[in-house]
Amino acid sequence: MTRFPAEWEKQSAVLIAWPHQSGDFSNRLAAVEQSYRFIALTISSHQHLIIVCKDDSHQQHIQAQLGDIATIAYVQAEMNDIWVRDTAFLTAEQNNAAILLNFTFNGWGGKYAHDHDNALNGKLLETPIFAGLNSQAVDFILEGGSVESDGIDTIMTTKQCLLNPNRNNSLTLFEIERELRQQFGATRIFWIDQPNLSGDDTDAHIDTLARFCTADTIAYTSCEDPQDPHYASLKNMEEQLQGLRTNTGERYQLVPLPMPKPIFDEEGCQLPANYANFLIINGAVMVPVYEDDNDAVALERLAACFPEHKIIATPCRPLVHQYGSLHCMTMQFPATVALTF
Repeated sequence: MTRFPAEWEKQSAVLIAWPHQSGDFSNRLAAVEQSYRFIALTISSHQHLIIVCKDDSHQQHIQAQLGDIATIAYVQAEMNDIWVRDTAFLTAEQNNAAILLNFTFNGWGGKYAHDHDNALNGKLLETPIFAGLNSQAVDFILEGGSVESDGIDTIMTTKQCLLNPNRNNSLTLFEIERELRQQFGATRIFWIDQPNLSGDDTDAHIDTLARFCTADTIAYTSCEDPQDPHYASLKNMEEQLQGLRTNTGERYQLVPLPMPKPIFDEEGCQLPANYANFLIINGAVMVPVYEDDNDAVALERLAACFPEHKIIATPCRPLVHQYGSLHCMTMQFPATVALTF
């Protein structure tokens, strides 16, 4: 039996890739590193953290900011981008044993250079941390931010991403669904028909829109302002979520997450800030916040979804200037992934 573990299950580690001066964040690196430092210290206080860095000099720079922490390990590898949610292994479990799935990454549909990012998992396997683990290369283009799992039998995704011809152009919906069922053991695929948020260049990743919090609870990006350009599409998505049923035939408990006030880049383009991009770690849920009044609303609503977790407001406003947020920059590994530290 194969399944795709839910994010709230026990984890062995989280992976991040630290930005550097030659990367896309070079014009605001100090602010971004403040967020990264908070995120790294928070994760490493709950579990192991693996940081991908560029080289020795970059690693020393990071260590100078974080200090000597026993739960942090470093891997040196070239990266095109820091969004490891979409480039790192996805983990399936077969008969309670983990298998690291190395899907193909093509730069979100050929939008960006991606040779180093697509090679990341091979580099990870060469390190002592990942040595000897069961892995499998999958000849299928898939990003981790595009799929959500309830940990049982259901995957939620968007038509706009997985059916986009810039990913697996020759495959039909049926063939893509067959691949998801085969790799993750899913018996149900929820296809959400929803355009991307303004500024999102992932073709509507589900982790910016709707997230499983439990097997019967979904938190989702919502909009109550009829003047907002997202209003009609997000209301349509809400109606779709209302029509979904759990595998026992019941309605999902739906938890709306408001949008923060629009954040714009230097060219006046809106950035994809949202609260659905939260990260679940061992004993805590890290929630992206943006110095906005709705931060408190999102924190309160997600606290009700995770009563046994500590809710941690996590500063992410600088991150959205490269079109991602907290969940996009992280990848968790379930406890069944026997990493060596």
